[in-house]
Amino acid sequence: MQKNTFLFTILIIVIAVIAALVTWPSGPDLNISQLDLSKELKIHQGLDLKGGTQLTYQADINLVPMAEREEALQGVINIIDFRINQLGVAEPLIQTSGQDKIIVELPGVNDISQAINLIGKTAQLQFKDENPESDPNLSQADPDWWQETPLTGANLKKADIEIDPQSQKPIVTLEFNDEGKELFAKLTKENLNKRIAIFLDNILISAPTVQAEITDGSAIIEGDFTVEDAKELKIQLNSGALPVPVKLIAQSNIGATLGNEAMQKSLVAGLIGLILIIIFLLLNYRLPGLLASIALFLYILISISIFKLVPVTITLAGAAAFILSIGMAVDANILIFERSKEELREGKSLQSAIESGFLRAWPSIRDANFSTLITCLILWFVGTGTIRGFALTLAIGVLVSMFSAITITRTFLRIFLGNNDNPQIFGIKVKK
Repeated sequence: MQKNTFLFTILIIVIAVIAALVTWPSGPDLNISQLDLSKELKIHQGLDLKGGTQLTYQADINLVPMAEREEALQGVINIIDFRINQLGVAEPLIQTSGQDKIIVELPGVNDISQAINLIGKTAQLQFKDENPESDPNLSQADPDWWQETPLTGANLKKADIEIDPQSQKPIVTLEFNDEGKELFAKLTKENLNKRIAIFLDNILISAPTVQAEITDGSAIIEGDFTVEDAKELKIQLNSGALPVPVKLIAQSNIGATLGNEAMQKSLVAGLIGLILIIIFLLLNYRLPGLLASIALFLYILISISIFKLVPVTITLAGAAAFILSIGMAVDANILIFERSKEELREGKSLQSAIESGFLRAWPSIRDANFSTLITCLILWFVGTGTIRGFALTLAIGVLVSMFSAITITRTFLRIFLGNNDNPQIFGIKVKK
């Protein structure tokens, strides 16, 4: 046990130091050239706290068949969302208005012209084949690893989903126009048993292997697809195959709907709540309560550092999720301490009571936190914008709170209590 305590102590110190460096306001930017990773470590604020820009686009869907307009518009929305994420904009709000308008709200965007130019482009769908002279240092996801072909999204009439009658798995079907039929026949003939890569806006979305020469202008992409995977690929292909021109018709700056005053009041409320929690822990659990308070401080430090590293965009809903997760971290400590006090009242030694307290409280802590994580997962997949931000913030907080309560508090108790076997540390009387 002493060896484990020593190792956990080293781990906690290392994590605390890294978290402190990341959390410190003037901490260093993350710049790791070997990983091609460079970003500023900071807390990103949402539209409600920082404001941003609202762009309104009108999609030209007059040439799109009526039955395909909804899907074409959804393809445009997906492309816009994809491109905004390339800009590093977190939690954008993208929604339709009427039959052909798309409203895009971007929190904290500085270079508005870059966003406008990027969003306004028509999706570029490209088909590329293997390049035997490509640079071996390049990744196969890099467009330069492949070589250009004349076949583009302009030659693709439609992509759809069907169910393979033999495997009963979804497949994606492709149908080319007359020009694309000839180009695709030549491409498949020259690349038999080789791969043809499909790029959307220079991002690799699929690289199927050519099984046979295809001359009728129809092809299928098969693999271990789920229905959702096939649907996503279909929309990506159709986004490039049926380019819907979009025109910027309105642009405006959005002021913070809540602003600094609301954030400051929230921080003051959170600080008052934190102080009251610490007082409660000290009055009810004495030294263990002090150690739990220190663990709670480390929990906050680690959580904020993760928010910076991910990065997480903090809206008022996200701040509420963070405060909620603090309460869950405290709740776990209370469960452990109350269980330990029950063990002490039954006559167990202090060390034995604490270890039993952790073991017996763990099922309740585990079930409660995993139920919350399942809820967060559901909110992440079905929600949008602020809802997803709330779910992500709460999930991070819950995971860190479990580490704080089970690992940090337990290690602190083992270190500071040592061989002390005085139950008065918890401030209770025990049976003789």
